[in-house]
Amino acid sequence: MPKVSFQKDANQSEKSAKAPSIVIQKIREAILDEVFKPGDRLGEVELAERFKVSRSPVREALLALEKEGTVVISPYKGAIVKPLSGEEIMDTAELRLELISLVLKPAHRDLSAADSEAASELAKRITRARNPKDHFQWHSEFWDGIFSKAQRPILREVFRQLNDRMTRYEPLYLRVFPTPETRPRQWEAFIELYRKGKIAESFRTFKNIYLAVVDQLIDHLRREQTDDSARP
Repeated sequence: MPKVSFQKDANQSEKSAKAPSIVIQKIREAILDEVFKPGDRLGEVELAERFKVSRSPVREALLALEKEGTVVISPYKGAIVKPLSGEEIMDTAELRLELISLVLKPAHRDLSAADSEAASELAKRITRARNPKDHFQWHSEFWDGIFSKAQRPILREVFRQLNDRMTRYEPLYLRVFPTPETRPRQWEAFIELYRKGKIAESFRTFKNIYLAVVDQLIDHLRREQTDDSARP
């Protein structure tokens, strides 16, 4: 009588459960690398072949990305990378700022000198980032470090979701600010004040620079969209 391998079944089940998350990560990376651009179609068959998985985890991944706001799925048309919009940039900026304002005081109570130094190094890396993937990773790590110190898990989760949703905008950010010399240094300005206990001032400084960046991103996006619509 053949032996039943429960361990093999468990491993297979675990692998199947992880597959959609892996596909989500790969799609996100492809967006950051501009393999998939806003408006591009995301066909289930093509994605399954590209990532060497079945269509089922691809379908689950696309549904999760639609819920997140990264993908739009239309009946009979399938999924596309959600187009960029100035309204989304502004709405997300306001939500991010509100969440940041809620965690700064509680986070600072548990912020060590080592934490401040790590945040300062990440801020410098953000400014020096050479590609959208690095920029996304380092500014995500920067804020995740602050939010983790606040011990407000729901706020941390919501902020992460907003960051993931805004993956599509990273290439735009680097088009507007292509070199370290041209980039605003809101993270560096923030952490230098924050580590000294100047919480309100650090937030005001970050907010002012960030909202100026948002205005520039929206203006640039509108110009790009106008140019695209003018092409024959």
